[in-house]
Amino acid sequence: MNLKDGVKTAENKVSVEARKLSHMVKDTSKSLVDRLECFEDIISLEVGDTGLHRAKTLEREFNVRQLYLKYEGDNPTGTQKDRIAFAQLYDALRREFSVVSLATCGNYGVAMALASDLAGIACKIYIPESYHTDRVVEMESLGAEIIRIPGSYEDVVTESSKLAAAHGWYDANPGGANTPLQISAYALIAQEIFEDLGDAPKYCAVPVSNGTLFAGIYRGFVNLYKRGKTSRIPKMIAASSSHKNPIVESFLLGLDHCKDLNPAAIKETKYNEPLINWHSFDGEEALYALKESEGEAFNISDKKLKEMTSLLYKKEGFRILPASTAGLIGLLQLDEKMNFEPDRFVAVLTAKN
Repeated sequence: MNLKDGVKTAENKVSVEARKLSHMVKDTSKSLVDRLECFEDIISLEVGDTGLHRAKTLEREFNVRQLYLKYEGDNPTGTQKDRIAFAQLYDALRREFSVVSLATCGNYGVAMALASDLAGIACKIYIPESYHTDRVVEMESLGAEIIRIPGSYEDVVTESSKLAAAHGWYDANPGGANTPLQISAYALIAQEIFEDLGDAPKYCAVPVSNGTLFAGIYRGFVNLYKRGKTSRIPKMIAASSSHKNPIVESFLLGLDHCKDLNPAAIKETKYNEPLINWHSFDGEEALYALKESEGEAFNISDKKLKEMTSLLYKKEGFRILPASTAGLIGLLQLDEKMNFEPDRFVAVLTAKN
């Protein structure tokens, strides 16, 4: 992708109406309340309400009934990260910050760059030197400043948070004070699934990295159940790159806490990069969700991620990022083991390819 292509892509990520609202958000002659209302309207127009697709071809392929795919690729930058990026930018705008900063491996950076561009707030994005993401061009085309830092993703998160504190920037990194906000943003996925199905599914399968998405969806279903909206809380399925995720490893070891992995043993590939880490920033919340829902966790190989990506395109017409298929693979592996009774099952596909 050249820069020209990146600019064209970035400009086409949101509607003309959202761009018009963006001009109003950036108009500092307006009251903060009016600007926030305009940004809320952008969020309502562009983020969430992603499709829930019944995968009948996969049902026949794997002999499972009522398999649904929650396709987060429908969000403006093509991943679930838009949900938390826009929520963080709303918070930054409300608190009148002029700069937001964060660390990313790719997708969160593009989502934050777009949300920052629409809000008129400067965006500094830190990326590990060793990581290779094609989405840097998109971030730059949206006006974000890219800074490369040596070390792992976890190291870069820590360093970028220190820089944000030192300079008085809004720290949009995962974990800490941002966890409740991000979990609430992701809880809306459960609400949308409920609205489409009329109840909670038997199982809900999700790819896991930091654990925020997983914890958020679980929390959303818990809230629905407590309010009497659903008849049950789904059993949650977590899946990640084989032996490279603390949440999955801790669960499989039967630990009551999320234990960090050896950083030297974590090697990224073009398939597993969005999933791997030695420390999951919201790992405790995700592990709690796994245990409380009586769920299951799976290690998924690069080979299986690649194969499922091809199968989804061939059978269902979806272009899915390989790492995004981890939850679906875990769900199908559990069905092979348990031979599910007829019910409804949901796999969240987190990003388009």
